[in-house]
Amino acid sequence: MGKAIAVANQKGGVGKTTTSINLSSALAAKNKKVLVIDTDPQGNTTSGFGVDKNNLDNTIYELFLGECSIEECIIKNVIEGVSLIPSNVNLAATEIELIGVEKKEFILKNEVDWVKDQYDYIIIDCPPSLNLLTINSMTTADSVLVPIQCEYYALEGLSQLIHTVNLVKERLNPKLDMEGIVFTMYDSRTNLSLQVVENVKSHLNQNIYKTLIPRNIRLAEAPSYGMPINIYDPKSAGAEAYMMLAEEIINK
Repeated sequence: MGKAIAVANQKGGVGKTTTSINLSSALAAKNKKVLVIDTDPQGNTTSGFGVDKNNLDNTIYELFLGECSIEECIIKNVIEGVSLIPSNVNLAATEIELIGVEKKEFILKNEVDWVKDQYDYIIIDCPPSLNLLTINSMTTADSVLVPIQCEYYALEGLSQLIHTVNLVKERLNPKLDMEGIVFTMYDSRTNLSLQVVENVKSHLNQNIYKTLIPRNIRLAEAPSYGMPINIYDPKSAGAEAYMMLAEEIINK
């Protein structure tokens, strides 16, 4: 049975998509079978794997509306070992389309249950907001991984996210856990990055991953080539960090 991890933080620009793409690819490099689900209407995870998000017949949007089966919208082996349920801007209309639909918080879970045992890990990239798409991701997931940017406002919004995770756990998905927190855009040259890490550690009673994802030019470049970092530049600091994070997650 695959372990489903939702990568969530309602703050934008914290490295959710970067983490979803590169963690998936690193897990695959360690011989795990991975399914990535893009639940963000921006579709950046989809294009980050080199898929043209604007020329797709079946995406997660059609899946939500019941217009295709999960098998029909999975793109197999976008890179070796990683399959993808893609997304594009159409997904933005989902909330409105699903008004009045029964049990709409469980649509994704019910679909993913059909294929869950075919994968070791299912990584779900959530949109930067706490909406129906994020709730669907959390009812599907076994745990929530929270990327936090090493910057002054890092803790802002985090308590809200943890509150949401607890609400979903209480009302919709009793088995949902906090996978933990991973620090992104870490700059070892600045005191601020160090302070943020210490600050979060002292304030939060959560699992915090030892791996710090550095601020790394190669990591920022990779998506424009439609490649995960361990394929684009396997020797870069970013690639090494995500391999270490994958190792931590496998051994947890």
